[in-house]
Amino acid sequence: MIIGIPKETKPDEYRVSMLPVGVELLVQQGHEVLVQRGAGVGSGYEDDAYEAAGARLVDEAGEVLERGELIVKVKEPVGDEPNMLRRGQVVFTYFHFAASKTLTEACLEAGITALAYETLTDAQGRLPLLTPMSEVAGRMAVQEGAKYLEKPQMGRGILLGGVPGVEPGNVVVLGGGVVGTNAARAAAGLGAHVTIMDVNLDRLRYLSEVMPANVYTAYSDPHTIAEHAVQADLVIGAVLIPGARAPMLIRRDLLKQMKNGAVIVDVGVDQGGCVETTRPTTHREPTYVIDGVVHYCVTNMPGAVGRTSTQALCHATQPYILRLAKHGVDKLLRAEQPFADALNMRDGKLANHAVAEAHDMLDNLA
Repeated sequence: MIIGIPKETKPDEYRVSMLPVGVELLVQQGHEVLVQRGAGVGSGYEDDAYEAAGARLVDEAGEVLERGELIVKVKEPVGDEPNMLRRGQVVFTYFHFAASKTLTEACLEAGITALAYETLTDAQGRLPLLTPMSEVAGRMAVQEGAKYLEKPQMGRGILLGGVPGVEPGNVVVLGGGVVGTNAARAAAGLGAHVTIMDVNLDRLRYLSEVMPANVYTAYSDPHTIAEHAVQADLVIGAVLIPGARAPMLIRRDLLKQMKNGAVIVDVGVDQGGCVETTRPTTHREPTYVIDGVVHYCVTNMPGAVGRTSTQALCHATQPYILRLAKHGVDKLLRAEQPFADALNMRDGKLANHAVAEAHDMLDNLA
């Protein structure tokens, strides 16, 4: 099989979808690996390392996308990339189709087999390819939130941990999954007063047992969310419904009741976000202010720490890539549930109900 590794083109995306050791393992299996020149530089992996591992280096993304039977990426196809894809080609990446009808329609028209990292499951029903980036994003959410609470960044001028004699900042985390848990731990480590909210009482009981003493739990309902949001210095949106659009938890009218200079970090922006005023931003222009509330809604947060993120992601994806290359997608879709769950579209038809529902395209569901 020919596996293609293009250079990521999303703004300020420094990750790469395969480490040199991954190339070496695929070549040992007898596969050909095409790597676009410069693909790994942002993560600290030079072209020479890929060439030494057995990759064939190519100059243009077009050649990678034209020749590759299996295309492995980090982020969804952007710009001209959907037009370079072809029917029957397998593309394995983060797609987040529910957040973009335009991307969904473009990939349907291309006729690709879209396997999404974010919906692939393991035997326990977990999301093993989403987890490592959720861990990174959760920790980064606090790091970035703390930064944008500084007055020069239009924040309230709050030090999250406070100092002796001065109260710490209030952090509210919406969602008790992987992102929320990592965010709560990071905020607690800085000394903030942290409230983590979820609708799953069993999850809240667990979090109450394992979290530091300055982390409190609360059941997530509209009234409780509003009560905590107006007292928050930093709100972190960390909710996820696999494959579907994120639920709307904070409406526009609530912003006017929040503290002037409070910060919202909506980690779920890839899936549409849980705040009504969320819109995608970039690392170059990460924030905007509405009703005095600073919004940080970067769609590829882990891309800023490319070295860490690439290693964490590739350690998780490599076993699945090796299986795809060895057995082919047809066999794996029939025999292994993880790949069946990862399938979002094939031959111009949607295969994920949540995506079809998000775009009112149920009539195109296979």
